[in-house]
Amino acid sequence: MTDALAPTTPDAAFEMLMAGNQRFLTGTPSHPNQDAARRTETAPGQSPFAVMFGCSDSRLAAEIIFDRGIGDLFVVRTAGQVLGNEVLGSIEYGVSVLGTPLVVVLGHDSCGAVAAARAAVEDGAAAEGFVRDVVERVTPSVLSARAAGRTSESEILHEHIRGTVDLLLERSHLLAERVEAGQVAVVGLAYQLSDGTAQLIASRGLSESVTKVA
Repeated sequence: MTDALAPTTPDAAFEMLMAGNQRFLTGTPSHPNQDAARRTETAPGQSPFAVMFGCSDSRLAAEIIFDRGIGDLFVVRTAGQVLGNEVLGSIEYGVSVLGTPLVVVLGHDSCGAVAAARAAVEDGAAAEGFVRDVVERVTPSVLSARAAGRTSESEILHEHIRGTVDLLLERSHLLAERVEAGQVAVVGLAYQLSDGTAQLIASRGLSESVTKVA
């Protein structure tokens, strides 16, 4: 099955993404854009409708949990969805070169990076090697959550997602300008491993009518 043309507005892209998640969690995926025709169609070039910046966790396969296919999502993944220059460059490439109208920060429950950062703050547990760099980049979210009296796993996760959305727009002038112009939206979603739901946690650039439905 091959879908119609990809959405070109932030609202339409978000609605298409969440419709796919709804199909996935109810066990009725349509597996769009996963056939030979789509493979041939996208071989000369790509036009994804969303940049998906998520955690590297093996249970967070974006094309599956949002029921999408070849050429739909431009996926960037790091442990704990932590930002670095390469990540920022990849996301900006998706927006400025490929023309995607939506950027998604995708976090999830039972995240090892978030748990390690929490343990570092609460117990002084230190990670080894370059894992420490990942933990250190998540730690500000743990500290920010604790300062606001938010100490549960879900509260810390949501704080990390919101903080990552804010950091993206703070560090990338390109993204901030396009959100301001109404060309791009940046959203944060929290995925639940047990039931497959993706909850909207942060939104910059979506219309109010869309966020209310989400």
